[in-house]
Parts: sequence; structure tokens; C-alpha cells
Amino acid sequence: MSNLINTYRFLYTPFFKHILFWIAIFSYFIITANISFYSGYKQLFESNGILISLQILTAYIVMYVLVPRFLNKNKIVQFIFWLFILLVMMYALYNFIKIYYYDPKYVAFYSLTAKEYAKKSLLTKCLNFPIFLSKSIKFITPTALLMMARFYKNQQKLLKLNEQKKSAELIALKHQLNPHFLFNTLNNLYALALKKSDQTPEVIEKLSDILDYMLYRCNDKFVSLPKEIELIENYIVLEKIRYGKRVEISFEKNITKEVKIGPLLLLTFIENAFKHGVSQELGKAYISIRIDSNEDHIVFNIKNSKTQTISNENKECIGLKNIKKQLELLYMDQHDLVIEDKKDSYSIILKLKAI
Repeated sequence: MSNLINTYRFLYTPFFKHILFWIAIFSYFIITANISFYSGYKQLFESNGILISLQILTAYIVMYVLVPRFLNKNKIVQFIFWLFILLVMMYALYNFIKIYYYDPKYVAFYSLTAKEYAKKSLLTKCLNFPIFLSKSIKFITPTALLMMARFYKNQQKLLKLNEQKKSAELIALKHQLNPHFLFNTLNNLYALALKKSDQTPEVIEKLSDILDYMLYRCNDKFVSLPKEIELIENYIVLEKIRYGKRVEISFEKNITKEVKIGPLLLLTFIENAFKHGVSQELGKAYISIRIDSNEDHIVFNIKNSKTQTISNENKECIGLKNIKKQLELLYMDQHDLVIEDKKDSYSIILKLKAI
């Protein structure tokens, strides 16, 4: 069993994948070669074996020497220079092997033109630029394929890491939001308990429903908009019990198609409306909420009266900062947030792309 597991692991190692890659390259050259140009399969295998060996040498010098030392450090000119030197060396080595090993064995099978070229000196062959260019393309092609594969793999890793980072940030933001919301709601419950209000059991029930949703039913990246609306309605019930006739609340919904939304986004805006528009208001406050959705967009509007005692307060609350960060992580450029801070009112229009 352990041998089977080890074999399975080996098959997924980069080493084995590279072996398969070079076998594929070698097979391609063998299959596409015209056997009539060779004395037999031995010459065909040796000819392509020399080329593949130089391609392998070129590829790993580029990938493990030139790229880390120059390209990764943004030294483009140095990288190009040393790549050129490497190709010159590979071409010189190729000619050396041809002259002193390959040609003596197979020159008898060459065409007349090839026999004449085989008689030329090593220096003459190395200075033949057109052939140098042709061979350099062959030397570097597998390297380019491996570099593209590595780049794609690194991009996939980067995308995965970014996604994990976003998820971690969203979780952290939600952990900041939940205690903040719980603290405010428990304050409401505490105020009712002091009054020994008959509404205390109802508040506990609504709070229980809210916590159940927040802890167990909104852990996905996006959740059902109707479920979020149900959460909002439970929250509004709690606040109506707390403030009674001190606040006038209107909540309109126009949902033409069930869509999804980032969890707890809208609740934070509503919570802020109660905190800054009602809690310190001595007279009668108002909060107006409207949610519209279709298959393309979700539009959320909220407007609340503003207490004059805090009208000049410029501090941005924790909840609003968190919500802006969540919008950036979840929707990036697919959202539009407009905040109007007037002397006697505060309004927000949030437009989201429907999911």
C-alpha cells in the first residue's frame, strides 16, 4: 500500500512531469522526421538526441540560473545579454559534437551539399549567422514552453492565494461586525429588562433568530437577498420595540427576481441609521429604507434624520469602514456607493451588481 502511495506521489512531482515533457518533445521530433534523410533509426535517434540534450541544458540554465539572477530582479538587459551568450555557447557545442562525433559516423550518408558543409571548420560554422539563428530557435523553444507553463502555474497559485486572502479578510471583518452588532442589541435588551417590559421575550426571540442567521446561515460568500431582508425586518422589530413612537420607520421592497448579496452588508447601514439618527434624537426621528432588485442590479436606499448635536461629527464609524472594505473585496468595481451628509439628514444609495 505504501509503495502504491509513493508511486502515486511520484507521478505528481515536478520531476516526473518534466520527464514526460522531454519524452513528448523527443517523440514529436521522431514522429515528424523524414526517415529518408537518415541512414536508419539509429542516426535519427542520435541526431535528435543531440538536439534534445542541448535543449535540456539550455532550458535549465535559463530557468534556474538566468531567470532568478536577472529576470526576477528586473535586470532585463543583463538577462538578454547572458541568454545570447548561452545560445552562442550551445551553438558552438552543437557544432563541436557534430564535427568530432556525429559527422565522422554518418557523413557517408549525407547529400553532396551536406558533405561540403561538413568539411567546413568549427569557426566557419560558428560564424554562420542564419544557421545560428535557426538552431537558437530550436534550442530555446522548449524553454519558452516550460516558462509559459511555469508562469501559468504561478498565476494560478497567485489567484488562489489572493482568493484565500480575500476570504480571510472577509471573515475577519465579519468577526468585527458581529460583536459590534451584538453589543448594540444587548444594550437594547438590557434597557427593556430594566423596565421589566412584557416585550422582553419577543426581543429575545428575535435576537435568537438574528444570531442563528449570523452564526450559521451567512457563512457563504453570497447569500439570498430575501434572507437578508428577513434579518433586516427582525432587526427593525427590535429597534421599534426599543424606541417606540420616537422613530417613524418605512421599509419598502421591490424584488422582481431572487438574487444573492454579500452577507450583513445592508444591516450595517441600517444599524448606523438608528445609532446616529435616532439614539440621540430628542424629538421624533425617521428612517426610510427601500430595496429594489432585478436580474442585473440591487439598489439599496436609506435616509435618516440627523441629530443636530452630532451634525458636525466627521468621524467614520467602525461599521461603515468595514462595509466599505467588504464592498471592495466582494464587488471590486461592480458597486457604486453614494453618501450624502446634509445638515439635517443622512442618506446612502448603494448599487450592486446582482449575483
